[in-house]
Amino acid sequence: MDFNHTEDRQMLADTLNRYLADRYPIERRNDAAFGPIGYSAGTWSDLAELGVIGALFDEASGGFGGQGFDLMVVFEALGRALVVEPFLGTLMAGRVLAGAGGRQDLLARVIAGEVLIAFAHEDARDADGLASVLTATPGDAGWSLTGAKGVVLHAGAADLLVVPAVLPGAAEPSLFLVPADAAGLTVRGYSLVDGGRAAEVGFDRVSVGPDALIAREGAALIAGATAAGLLALSAEALGAMETARAATVDYLQTRVQFGAPIGRFQALQHRMATVLLEIEQARSAVINAAAALEGPALARDRAASAAKYTVGRTGALVAEEAIQLHGGIGMTWELPLPHFAKRLIMIDQQLGDEDHHLARYARLGQGPVEGPGPDRP
Repeated sequence: MDFNHTEDRQMLADTLNRYLADRYPIERRNDAAFGPIGYSAGTWSDLAELGVIGALFDEASGGFGGQGFDLMVVFEALGRALVVEPFLGTLMAGRVLAGAGGRQDLLARVIAGEVLIAFAHEDARDADGLASVLTATPGDAGWSLTGAKGVVLHAGAADLLVVPAVLPGAAEPSLFLVPADAAGLTVRGYSLVDGGRAAEVGFDRVSVGPDALIAREGAALIAGATAAGLLALSAEALGAMETARAATVDYLQTRVQFGAPIGRFQALQHRMATVLLEIEQARSAVINAAAALEGPALARDRAASAAKYTVGRTGALVAEEAIQLHGGIGMTWELPLPHFAKRLIMIDQQLGDEDHHLARYARLGQGPVEGPGPDRP
């Protein structure tokens, strides 16, 4: 199998890496990540102009990519620079819109960076872990939505929310497009520990028109968007792991103790060799998930869970080794390394942690699941 990227993908990767190396130092990233909206609108506009958002979608949707390896190229570069701009939510919400069809004008504006969409797919939970399922009831003027969604990335800055909601008597959720300023909709935002912002979104009899319903029984669309999101997070983790490993190797080659760089000590060389091998194994899992993204749903979901499980386990190892080998300065805010370590740990918590995906992989190996299940929202 040829693992080299096509010429177009390599050009995209080179352009994106060059832009981020020149214009996205850790200081600028942290200013944006911990700022009022959790990202830089200027950087988002620049990346849209470079065509990075367009690489997330196929030609039929107005983009020029959209396949698994396009997502891998983009998100690996984003992870390498710890980019906090809202690519994940745009990818998942955009793929739902593209799959539902009929929203070409909106997708064109999303790809141009003119409209920001968020994917509000997780039901909010109370202190006892009970979910507040979002329901949609028909009315004379459209639909009325009631319930709550939790940990919606960049909801506070979004113009539109793509939201799954359950219709009366339906076996699986339908999908709605809701303006972020709709009456009855509340957004309680907060900063995330690794940068960026999310929000709890409440729906108190939010009235939307009949055209807000973009797809009935949209479980397949949600599953497709989730698979793309899992691949994106796995590729992002791969990029972050590479940066953390390179920074640690550089430190071991410059930190002198007992008259010699500590990187000459065999015990430390063995630890870094283990890190390198684990990262390469994770890369294989991400490549497998990228190749399976356009394939049958069962194989796609198994490959996505295998990749997410692998990067979750490997990401923790890389973060822990990088921090320990840097010693005390490994926890210093001014150093880029701890921010990469935090991001690696938090990636494991998004869209299901390694335990969840190990169990999901085993369950999917038993064959197709009839009807909604724990991993089929």
